[in-house]
Amino acid sequence: MESTTISINKLNAFRANLSSSTLAIPAEKLSQAFDFLAANDFPTTRHEDWKYTRLARIANLKFEPQSNTISQETTKICGNSLRFVFVDGTLTEKPSTLPTGLVCKNIQECNADELQNISANSTIFECLNLAYAQTGIYLQLASKTVLDQAIEIVQINTANSFLAIRNFIDVASFSQAEIIFNYPSAEANNSFVNAVSDVFVGKNAHLKIYKIQSEKGANYHVSRENVVQEADSNFTISTSTINSHFVRNDINVQVNGQNSETNLFGSYLLKENQHVDNHTVIDHRVANCLSNELYKGVIYDKGTAVFNGKVFVRKDAQKINAFQSNANVLMSDDASVNSKPELEIYADDVKCSHGSTTGQLDEEAVFYLRARGIGEQSARNLVVSAFVNDALEKIENEEVLNYIYGVIQKDFGWEF
Repeated sequence: MESTTISINKLNAFRANLSSSTLAIPAEKLSQAFDFLAANDFPTTRHEDWKYTRLARIANLKFEPQSNTISQETTKICGNSLRFVFVDGTLTEKPSTLPTGLVCKNIQECNADELQNISANSTIFECLNLAYAQTGIYLQLASKTVLDQAIEIVQINTANSFLAIRNFIDVASFSQAEIIFNYPSAEANNSFVNAVSDVFVGKNAHLKIYKIQSEKGANYHVSRENVVQEADSNFTISTSTINSHFVRNDINVQVNGQNSETNLFGSYLLKENQHVDNHTVIDHRVANCLSNELYKGVIYDKGTAVFNGKVFVRKDAQKINAFQSNANVLMSDDASVNSKPELEIYADDVKCSHGSTTGQLDEEAVFYLRARGIGEQSARNLVVSAFVNDALEKIENEEVLNYIYGVIQKDFGWEF
Protein backbone atom coordinates (compact mmCIF):
# COMPACT_ATOMS: atom_id res chain seq x y z
CA MET A 1 0.00 0.00 0.00
CA GLU A 2 1.24 3.46 -0.87
CA SER A 3 2.39 5.45 2.14
CA THR A 4 0.22 8.37 3.19
CA THR A 5 3.23 10.23 4.60
CA ILE A 6 5.24 12.59 2.43
CA SER A 7 8.36 14.08 3.94
CA ILE A 8 8.80 17.83 3.62
CA ASN A 9 12.10 17.00 1.92
CA LYS A 10 10.01 15.71 -0.98
CA LEU A 11 8.54 19.17 -1.52
CA ASN A 12 11.96 20.77 -1.34
CA ALA A 13 13.36 18.21 -3.77
CA PHE A 14 10.41 18.75 -6.12
CA ARG A 15 11.04 22.50 -6.16
CA ALA A 16 14.81 22.23 -6.54
CA ASN A 17 14.80 22.02 -10.33
CA LEU A 18 11.99 24.51 -10.98
CA SER A 19 12.54 28.01 -12.36
CA SER A 20 10.93 30.84 -10.41
CA SER A 21 8.10 32.76 -12.03
CA THR A 22 8.97 35.31 -14.68
CA LEU A 23 5.59 37.06 -14.41
CA ALA A 24 5.29 40.59 -13.00
CA ILE A 25 3.59 39.34 -9.85
CA PRO A 26 3.54 41.89 -7.00
CA ALA A 27 6.54 41.21 -4.78
CA GLU A 28 4.47 40.91 -1.60
CA LYS A 29 2.28 38.15 -3.01
CA LEU A 30 5.27 36.31 -4.46
CA SER A 31 7.05 36.46 -1.12
CA GLN A 32 3.96 35.11 0.66
CA ALA A 33 3.83 32.18 -1.75
CA PHE A 34 7.48 31.24 -1.15
CA ASP A 35 7.04 31.62 2.63
CA PHE A 36 4.02 29.30 2.53
CA LEU A 37 5.94 26.68 0.55
CA ALA A 38 8.86 26.86 2.96
CA ALA A 39 6.59 26.26 5.96
CA ASN A 40 4.30 23.56 4.56
CA ASP A 41 4.33 20.11 3.03
CA PHE A 42 2.39 18.32 0.34
CA PRO A 43 -1.02 17.35 1.76
CA THR A 44 -1.47 13.71 2.75
CA THR A 45 -4.58 11.56 3.06
CA ARG A 46 -4.79 12.79 6.66
CA HIS A 47 -5.95 16.12 5.24
CA GLU A 48 -9.71 15.98 4.77
CA ASP A 49 -9.60 17.61 1.33
CA TRP A 50 -7.11 14.98 0.12
CA LYS A 51 -8.51 11.96 1.95
CA TYR A 52 -9.03 9.91 -1.21
CA THR A 53 -6.25 11.32 -3.41
CA ARG A 54 -2.65 10.36 -2.72
CA LEU A 55 0.03 12.77 -3.90
CA ALA A 56 3.13 10.62 -3.45
CA ARG A 57 3.22 10.02 -7.22
CA ILE A 58 3.41 13.77 -7.88
CA ALA A 59 5.98 14.31 -5.12
CA ASN A 60 8.23 11.65 -6.70
CA LEU A 61 8.01 12.90 -10.29
CA LYS A 62 11.27 13.18 -12.20
CA PHE A 63 11.12 15.43 -15.25
CA GLU A 64 13.36 13.97 -17.93
CA PRO A 65 13.58 15.82 -21.27
CA GLN A 66 11.42 14.26 -23.94
CA SER A 67 9.88 15.71 -27.06
CA ASN A 68 6.56 14.54 -28.46
CA THR A 69 4.30 15.97 -31.12
CA ILE A 70 0.61 16.65 -31.51
CA SER A 71 -1.21 18.19 -34.44
CA GLN A 72 -2.56 21.63 -33.54
CA GLU A 73 -5.26 21.25 -36.17
CA THR A 74 -6.80 18.30 -34.30
CA THR A 75 -7.31 20.55 -31.25
CA LYS A 76 -9.45 23.10 -33.10
CA ILE A 77 -13.00 23.20 -31.77
CA CYS A 78 -14.83 26.20 -33.19
CA GLY A 79 -14.89 27.34 -36.78
CA ASN A 80 -15.05 31.00 -35.84
CA SER A 81 -13.33 31.58 -32.52
CA LEU A 82 -10.66 33.84 -31.07
CA ARG A 83 -8.02 31.14 -30.73
CA PHE A 84 -4.90 31.23 -28.55
CA VAL A 85 -2.62 28.17 -28.71
CA PHE A 86 0.19 27.47 -26.25
CA VAL A 87 2.64 24.60 -26.81
CA ASP A 88 4.48 23.66 -23.62
CA GLY A 89 3.76 27.14 -22.30
CA THR A 90 4.86 29.08 -25.40
CA LEU A 91 2.23 31.08 -27.28
CA THR A 92 2.36 29.87 -30.90
CA GLU A 93 -0.94 31.12 -32.32
CA LYS A 94 -3.17 34.11 -31.61
CA PRO A 95 -5.77 36.22 -33.45
CA SER A 96 -4.51 39.00 -35.69
CA THR A 97 -7.13 41.40 -34.29
CA LEU A 98 -9.44 41.47 -31.29
CA PRO A 99 -12.95 42.92 -30.97
CA THR A 100 -13.37 46.35 -29.41
CA GLY A 101 -13.58 46.15 -25.64
CA LEU A 102 -11.51 42.96 -25.30
CA VAL A 103 -7.96 42.72 -23.99
CA CYS A 104 -6.63 39.17 -24.28
CA LYS A 105 -2.92 38.39 -24.22
CA ASN A 106 -0.16 36.20 -22.85
CA ILE A 107 0.06 36.89 -19.12
CA GLN A 108 3.83 37.24 -19.58
CA GLU A 109 3.11 40.62 -21.22
CA CYS A 110 1.34 42.02 -18.14
CA ASN A 111 2.80 44.54 -15.72
CA ALA A 112 2.49 44.52 -11.93
CA ASP A 113 -0.52 46.84 -11.95
CA GLU A 114 -2.45 44.47 -14.22
CA LEU A 115 -1.64 41.53 -11.93
CA GLN A 116 -2.43 43.36 -8.70
CA ASN A 117 -5.76 41.54 -8.27
CA ILE A 118 -4.39 38.01 -8.55
CA SER A 119 -5.93 36.07 -5.69
CA ALA A 120 -4.21 35.40 -2.39
CA ASN A 121 -2.86 31.87 -2.09
CA SER A 122 -3.92 29.44 0.61
CA THR A 123 -2.94 25.99 -0.67
CA ILE A 124 0.25 24.21 -1.71
CA PHE A 125 -0.70 24.03 -5.38
CA GLU A 126 -1.82 27.67 -5.59
CA CYS A 127 1.50 28.73 -4.08
CA LEU A 128 3.48 26.42 -6.36
CA ASN A 129 1.60 27.95 -9.26
CA LEU A 130 2.26 31.55 -8.25
CA ALA A 131 5.89 30.98 -7.34
CA TYR A 132 6.74 29.19 -10.60
CA ALA A 133 4.15 30.40 -13.14
CA GLN A 134 5.56 31.00 -16.62
CA THR A 135 2.51 31.20 -18.87
CA GLY A 136 -1.23 31.75 -19.09
CA ILE A 137 -3.86 34.13 -20.40
CA TYR A 138 -4.86 37.61 -19.26
CA LEU A 139 -8.38 38.53 -20.32
CA GLN A 140 -10.27 41.71 -19.58
CA LEU A 141 -13.68 42.44 -21.09
CA ALA A 142 -14.90 46.02 -20.87
CA SER A 143 -18.31 46.94 -19.50
CA LYS A 144 -21.30 46.42 -21.85
CA THR A 145 -19.29 44.30 -24.29
CA VAL A 146 -21.01 41.23 -25.75
CA LEU A 147 -18.72 38.85 -27.64
CA ASP A 148 -20.27 36.88 -30.50
CA GLN A 149 -17.16 34.67 -30.83
CA ALA A 150 -15.96 32.12 -28.31
CA ILE A 151 -12.46 32.54 -26.92
CA GLU A 152 -10.57 29.28 -27.38
CA ILE A 153 -7.49 28.77 -25.19
CA VAL A 154 -5.50 25.61 -25.99
CA GLN A 155 -2.67 24.45 -23.72
CA ILE A 156 -0.89 21.63 -25.56
CA ASN A 157 1.50 19.53 -23.49
CA THR A 158 4.17 17.56 -25.39
CA ALA A 159 7.17 17.48 -23.03
CA ASN A 160 7.94 15.83 -19.71
CA SER A 161 7.91 18.93 -17.54
CA PHE A 162 6.22 20.97 -14.83
CA LEU A 163 3.95 23.59 -16.41
CA ALA A 164 2.46 26.26 -14.12
CA ILE A 165 -0.35 28.13 -15.89
CA ARG A 166 -1.83 31.30 -14.37
CA ASN A 167 -4.97 32.80 -15.89
CA PHE A 168 -6.69 36.07 -15.02
CA ILE A 169 -10.22 36.71 -16.32
CA ASP A 170 -12.22 39.87 -15.61
CA VAL A 171 -15.65 40.18 -17.24
CA ALA A 172 -16.98 43.64 -16.38
CA SER A 173 -20.58 44.66 -15.75
CA PHE A 174 -23.25 43.97 -18.39
CA SER A 175 -20.81 41.96 -20.54
CA GLN A 176 -21.04 38.45 -21.97
CA ALA A 177 -18.33 35.96 -22.95
CA GLU A 178 -17.75 32.29 -23.64
CA ILE A 179 -14.33 30.75 -22.95
CA ILE A 180 -13.07 27.28 -23.87
CA PHE A 181 -10.06 25.83 -22.06
CA ASN A 182 -8.73 22.79 -23.91
CA TYR A 183 -5.93 20.65 -22.42
CA PRO A 184 -4.82 18.02 -24.97
CA SER A 185 -1.47 16.25 -24.78
CA ALA A 186 0.78 13.84 -26.58
CA GLU A 187 1.72 10.49 -25.05
CA ALA A 188 4.10 12.17 -22.59
CA ASN A 189 5.14 10.59 -19.32
CA ASN A 190 5.37 12.23 -15.89
CA SER A 191 4.22 15.67 -16.99
CA PHE A 192 2.53 17.89 -14.43
CA VAL A 193 0.18 20.74 -15.33
CA ASN A 194 -0.74 23.09 -12.48
CA ALA A 195 -3.36 25.64 -13.62
CA VAL A 196 -4.95 28.40 -11.53
CA SER A 197 -7.57 30.83 -12.86
CA ASP A 198 -8.79 33.96 -11.09
CA VAL A 199 -12.24 34.81 -12.45
CA PHE A 200 -14.26 37.97 -11.76
CA VAL A 201 -17.84 38.19 -13.03
CA GLY A 202 -19.19 41.75 -12.73
CA LYS A 203 -22.67 43.07 -12.10
CA ASN A 204 -25.19 41.62 -14.57
CA ALA A 205 -22.35 39.93 -16.51
CA HIS A 206 -22.69 36.46 -18.09
CA LEU A 207 -19.73 34.09 -18.39
CA LYS A 208 -19.62 30.50 -19.62
CA ILE A 209 -16.44 28.41 -19.29
CA TYR A 210 -15.99 25.00 -20.95
CA LYS A 211 -12.99 23.03 -19.69
CA ILE A 212 -11.87 19.89 -21.57
CA GLN A 213 -9.20 17.61 -20.08
CA SER A 214 -8.06 14.81 -22.39
CA GLU A 215 -4.38 14.39 -21.55
CA LYS A 216 -2.88 11.09 -22.64
CA GLY A 217 -0.05 9.15 -21.05
CA ALA A 218 1.04 9.45 -17.41
CA ASN A 219 0.13 13.11 -17.12
CA TYR A 220 -0.85 14.81 -13.87
CA HIS A 221 -3.20 17.79 -13.83
CA VAL A 222 -4.18 19.95 -10.84
CA SER A 223 -6.57 22.77 -11.68
CA ARG A 224 -8.26 25.47 -9.61
CA GLU A 225 -10.78 28.21 -10.44
CA ASN A 226 -11.30 31.02 -7.92
CA VAL A 227 -14.52 32.78 -8.96
CA VAL A 228 -16.12 35.95 -7.56
CA GLN A 229 -19.64 36.90 -8.67
CA GLU A 230 -21.33 40.27 -8.27
CA ALA A 231 -25.07 41.09 -8.28
CA ASP A 232 -27.33 39.81 -11.07
CA SER A 233 -24.47 37.84 -12.63
CA ASN A 234 -24.58 34.43 -14.26
CA PHE A 235 -21.61 32.05 -14.16
CA THR A 236 -21.47 28.55 -15.68
CA ILE A 237 -18.56 26.13 -15.88
CA SER A 238 -18.74 22.70 -17.55
CA THR A 239 -15.77 20.37 -16.96
CA SER A 240 -15.25 17.27 -19.12
CA THR A 241 -12.47 14.87 -18.07
CA ILE A 242 -11.93 12.11 -20.61
CA ASN A 243 -9.40 9.30 -20.34
CA SER A 244 -6.88 11.28 -18.25
CA HIS A 245 -4.33 9.68 -15.93
CA PHE A 246 -4.59 11.89 -12.79
CA VAL A 247 -6.79 14.98 -12.42
CA ARG A 248 -7.75 17.15 -9.47
CA ASN A 249 -10.24 19.98 -10.09
CA ASP A 250 -11.00 22.60 -7.43
CA ILE A 251 -13.74 25.13 -8.16
CA ASN A 252 -14.41 27.79 -5.54
CA VAL A 253 -17.22 30.28 -6.18
CA GLN A 254 -17.89 33.24 -3.91
CA VAL A 255 -21.31 34.77 -4.58
CA ASN A 256 -21.21 38.37 -3.36
CA GLY A 257 -24.26 39.87 -5.12
CA GLN A 258 -27.97 39.16 -4.96
CA ASN A 259 -29.98 37.63 -7.82
CA SER A 260 -26.97 35.70 -9.11
CA GLU A 261 -26.99 32.27 -10.73
CA THR A 262 -24.18 29.72 -10.49
CA ASN A 263 -24.01 26.49 -12.52
CA LEU A 264 -21.33 23.82 -12.08
CA PHE A 265 -21.56 20.84 -14.43
CA GLY A 266 -19.12 17.98 -14.87
CA SER A 267 -18.60 14.65 -16.61
CA TYR A 268 -15.73 12.21 -16.21
CA LEU A 269 -14.92 8.96 -18.04
CA LEU A 270 -12.12 6.81 -16.65
CA LYS A 271 -10.49 3.47 -17.39
CA GLU A 272 -7.41 1.42 -16.42
CA ASN A 273 -5.89 3.02 -13.26
CA GLN A 274 -7.02 6.57 -13.97
CA HIS A 275 -8.08 8.92 -11.17
CA VAL A 276 -10.17 12.09 -11.09
CA ASP A 277 -11.03 14.18 -8.02
CA ASN A 278 -13.61 16.98 -8.27
CA HIS A 279 -13.85 19.36 -5.31
CA THR A 280 -16.34 22.24 -5.48
CA VAL A 281 -17.37 25.03 -3.11
CA ILE A 282 -20.23 27.47 -3.68
CA ASP A 283 -20.35 30.14 -0.98
CA HIS A 284 -23.70 31.97 -0.89
CA ARG A 285 -22.98 35.15 1.06
CA VAL A 286 -26.10 37.14 0.14
CA ALA A 287 -29.81 36.47 -0.35
CA ASN A 288 -31.93 35.61 -3.40
CA CYS A 289 -29.52 33.46 -5.40
CA LEU A 290 -29.64 30.15 -7.29
CA SER A 291 -27.02 27.45 -7.75
CA ASN A 292 -27.13 24.18 -9.67
CA GLU A 293 -24.54 21.42 -9.56
CA LEU A 294 -24.56 18.19 -11.59
CA TYR A 295 -21.62 15.80 -11.95
CA LYS A 296 -21.81 12.39 -13.63
CA GLY A 297 -19.11 9.76 -14.08
CA VAL A 298 -18.52 6.38 -15.73
CA ILE A 299 -15.61 4.35 -14.36
CA TYR A 300 -14.12 1.25 -16.02
CA ASP A 301 -11.41 -1.22 -14.94
CA LYS A 302 -9.58 -0.03 -11.78
CA GLY A 303 -10.41 3.64 -12.22
CA THR A 304 -11.19 5.75 -9.15
CA ALA A 305 -13.25 8.92 -8.82
CA VAL A 306 -13.83 11.40 -6.02
CA PHE A 307 -16.56 14.01 -5.72
CA ASN A 308 -16.70 16.43 -2.80
CA GLY A 309 -19.13 19.30 -3.28
CA LYS A 310 -19.91 21.80 -0.55
CA VAL A 311 -22.55 24.53 -0.56
CA PHE A 312 -22.37 27.22 2.13
CA VAL A 313 -25.42 29.36 2.90
CA ARG A 314 -24.45 32.21 5.22
CA LYS A 315 -26.66 33.56 8.00
CA ASP A 316 -28.04 36.52 6.03
CA ALA A 317 -28.35 34.61 2.74
CA GLN A 318 -32.10 33.98 2.86
CA LYS A 319 -34.18 32.65 -0.05
CA ILE A 320 -31.36 30.61 -1.56
CA ASN A 321 -32.17 27.77 -3.97
CA ALA A 322 -29.25 25.35 -4.15
CA PHE A 323 -29.29 21.93 -5.82
CA GLN A 324 -26.43 19.45 -5.94
CA SER A 325 -26.25 15.98 -7.50
CA ASN A 326 -23.53 13.42 -8.18
CA ALA A 327 -24.21 10.11 -9.97
CA ASN A 328 -21.81 7.36 -11.03
CA VAL A 329 -21.84 4.09 -12.93
CA LEU A 330 -19.20 1.47 -12.11
CA MET A 331 -18.38 -0.72 -15.11
CA SER A 332 -16.28 -3.27 -13.20
CA ASP A 333 -15.98 -4.75 -9.74
CA ASP A 334 -12.62 -3.02 -9.28
CA ALA A 335 -13.84 0.51 -10.11
CA SER A 336 -14.57 2.78 -7.15
CA VAL A 337 -16.07 6.16 -6.26
CA ASN A 338 -15.95 8.26 -3.09
CA SER A 339 -18.77 10.78 -3.15
CA LYS A 340 -19.50 13.38 -0.47
CA PRO A 341 -22.02 16.12 -1.31
CA GLU A 342 -22.39 18.60 1.56
CA LEU A 343 -24.69 21.44 2.62
CA GLU A 344 -23.73 23.87 5.39
CA ILE A 345 -26.71 26.13 6.02
CA TYR A 346 -26.98 28.97 8.54
CA ALA A 347 -30.12 30.63 7.12
CA ASP A 348 -33.68 29.41 7.75
CA ASP A 349 -35.56 30.44 4.58
CA VAL A 350 -33.85 28.37 1.91
CA LYS A 351 -34.56 25.53 -0.50
CA CYS A 352 -31.53 23.25 -0.76
CA SER A 353 -31.01 19.63 -1.70
CA HIS A 354 -28.16 17.26 -2.42
CA GLY A 355 -27.84 13.67 -3.50
CA SER A 356 -25.41 10.99 -4.58
CA THR A 357 -25.94 7.66 -6.34
CA THR A 358 -23.45 4.99 -7.37
CA GLY A 359 -24.36 1.71 -9.03
CA GLN A 360 -23.75 -0.83 -11.74
CA LEU A 361 -24.96 -0.68 -15.32
CA ASP A 362 -28.72 -1.10 -15.81
CA GLU A 363 -28.81 -4.67 -17.15
CA GLU A 364 -32.54 -4.45 -17.89
CA ALA A 365 -31.91 -1.58 -20.27
CA VAL A 366 -29.11 -3.56 -21.92
CA PHE A 367 -31.42 -6.59 -22.29
CA TYR A 368 -34.14 -4.35 -23.79
CA LEU A 369 -31.74 -3.10 -26.49
CA ARG A 370 -30.30 -6.56 -27.20
CA ALA A 371 -33.84 -7.92 -27.66
CA ARG A 372 -34.20 -5.44 -30.50
CA GLY A 373 -31.17 -6.70 -32.39
CA ILE A 374 -28.41 -4.51 -30.95
CA GLY A 375 -25.14 -6.23 -30.07
CA GLU A 376 -24.16 -6.52 -26.40
CA GLN A 377 -21.23 -4.11 -26.46
CA SER A 378 -23.15 -1.55 -28.51
CA ALA A 379 -26.09 -1.86 -26.11
CA ARG A 380 -23.84 -1.25 -23.11
CA ASN A 381 -22.25 1.76 -24.79
CA LEU A 382 -25.67 3.22 -25.60
CA VAL A 383 -26.85 2.87 -22.01
CA VAL A 384 -23.78 4.52 -20.44
CA SER A 385 -23.67 7.28 -23.07
CA ALA A 386 -27.31 8.11 -22.34
CA PHE A 387 -26.49 8.22 -18.62
CA VAL A 388 -23.60 10.68 -18.89
CA ASN A 389 -25.30 12.69 -21.60
CA ASP A 390 -27.49 14.36 -18.97
CA ALA A 391 -24.41 16.29 -17.85
CA LEU A 392 -22.93 16.76 -21.32
CA GLU A 393 -26.12 18.29 -22.67
CA LYS A 394 -25.66 21.18 -20.26
CA ILE A 395 -23.02 22.33 -22.76
CA GLU A 396 -24.87 24.86 -24.90
CA ASN A 397 -22.11 25.37 -27.48
CA GLU A 398 -22.80 22.74 -30.15
CA GLU A 399 -19.25 22.79 -31.53
CA VAL A 400 -17.80 22.15 -28.08
CA LEU A 401 -20.27 19.32 -27.52
CA ASN A 402 -19.47 17.71 -30.87
CA TYR A 403 -15.73 17.93 -30.13
CA ILE A 404 -16.24 16.16 -26.80
CA TYR A 405 -18.41 13.52 -28.46
CA GLY A 406 -15.59 12.92 -30.94
CA VAL A 407 -13.00 12.44 -28.19
CA ILE A 408 -15.28 10.02 -26.32
CA GLN A 409 -16.07 8.05 -29.47
CA LYS A 410 -12.37 7.70 -30.26
CA ASP A 411 -11.30 6.70 -26.72
CA PHE A 412 -14.34 4.67 -25.60
CA GLY A 413 -16.17 3.66 -28.79
CA TRP A 414 -19.48 5.21 -27.73
CA GLU A 415 -22.09 6.44 -30.18
CA PHE A 416 -24.26 9.47 -29.41
